[in-house]
Amino acid sequence: MEVRDEIDVLICGAGAAGLTLAIDLARRGVSFRIIDRLERPFGGSRGKGIQPRTQEIFEDLGIIDRIMAAGGVYPPMRDYREDGSFVEKTMSEARPASPGIPYFIALMIPQFLTERVMRERLAELGHEVEFASTLTSFEHGEGGVSVRLQSRDGEERIEARYLVGADGGRSFVRGVLAIDFPGKALGVRAIVADVSLTGLDRDYWHQFNVGDMERLVAICPLAGTDLFQVQAPVPLEGDPDLSAEGLERMIAGRAGRSDIALRSVSWASTYAMNARLAERYRVGRVFLIGDAAHIHPPTGGQGLNTSVQDAYNLGWKLAAVLSGAPDALLDAYEEERRPVAADVLGLSIRLLDGHHEQGGMRRGRDTHQLDIGYPGSSLSYHQRVRLSGPRAGDRMHDATLTGAAGQPRRLFDMLTGPHWTLIASEHAYRPVAAARKGLRVVMVGEAAELRDPANQLGMADGGCLLIRPDGYVGATFETDSPDLVDRYLARVLPSANA
Repeated sequence: MEVRDEIDVLICGAGAAGLTLAIDLARRGVSFRIIDRLERPFGGSRGKGIQPRTQEIFEDLGIIDRIMAAGGVYPPMRDYREDGSFVEKTMSEARPASPGIPYFIALMIPQFLTERVMRERLAELGHEVEFASTLTSFEHGEGGVSVRLQSRDGEERIEARYLVGADGGRSFVRGVLAIDFPGKALGVRAIVADVSLTGLDRDYWHQFNVGDMERLVAICPLAGTDLFQVQAPVPLEGDPDLSAEGLERMIAGRAGRSDIALRSVSWASTYAMNARLAERYRVGRVFLIGDAAHIHPPTGGQGLNTSVQDAYNLGWKLAAVLSGAPDALLDAYEEERRPVAADVLGLSIRLLDGHHEQGGMRRGRDTHQLDIGYPGSSLSYHQRVRLSGPRAGDRMHDATLTGAAGQPRRLFDMLTGPHWTLIASEHAYRPVAAARKGLRVVMVGEAAELRDPANQLGMADGGCLLIRPDGYVGATFETDSPDLVDRYLARVLPSANA
């Protein structure tokens, strides 16, 4: 069989994780293909919550405003009592916006709309998903990965420098690599369905029999659509009736109401809740991201968000190594992301237990993923100890600064894009690092290009923050230590390698 294509990266799976990686690689000029075994795009609401940290990522990828326009915010919840009365509450703890946290509540948008927006962005960058394309086998070695695909056009062989498995909880890629996927079944089985119905107000998320896992049913209006999402636990055995008639009977029986009428079902699924974490995220030139690496119960809305952030962490590292950075940079992917998934799995399980035992649990900052960081990473270097702001490994917060020309300047606008950013605090404008491809140098000080009179950045004169392309502080330095800056950049930035 003739080799038809040679590319840098093959992405297997076009869900939110695979699409995030594809968008990131596309804007970096990396050659890749993204395939999916499905005949057409996924059509269900499944992962409908977009957490604040993921919103920051979507801003960098150029889609946050489209995501908000296509979706909306979570409505308040109504918990109904046996007598038909109800108590109203909000899903999340109220918290004011601040200059450092531009997105402070979760957005609600059904997964099929999120992925549609992402495919549109990918098309703008000159790429598209190849649906009905199945990865049938692959062999990997030091030089790359040889892949066989089956598509509408027949069988094809591809030579890729890297393969990324974003192919879900039953990952074919993970199976071929024989990577263990330990964890546990959580003893809960549930249905989720996107339906058209009448009899309920679309301004509320309706819950009946909270705390009773045999009679619970939750019905949430899906922002951006005229549909409702129905969720309910079901027995561990048997096949629930997912037709409109069957779901209507279940709702009537559990809610004690005959006025809720289902008109149609656009998508429905039954699933058993599991918590599992892959033993490894990398074998040679093959990587796992998203549900291929970890699967979560839906509590807390963590699964899709953790998957997006896997891809966002891996994308810049792949691009850097493909351009000449040391291969060791890729080892930091598993080092950084696997412990995060382990923590998030623990959080999701605790939220599920709280839902059982306490009749529901409000989502707080721990679900927003803003406090996730990599302080123990091999890529985190902290020289300067007199900073009151973020340290190496921390998420870099936003800030509203003022330009020397008098205009407001938002820090996130300067970080947006595939580059590294070196922020140096000096009284006057004095570049402290040589100009180079892939690095933006920003001077902050009383007479520098940007002013920070409220010290939102938490920097003293003579300090530097080196911000990674994924928005985390990679290192902190003194401005009089350019040799240390150069040595660090030689590990991560191809243009710094001589």
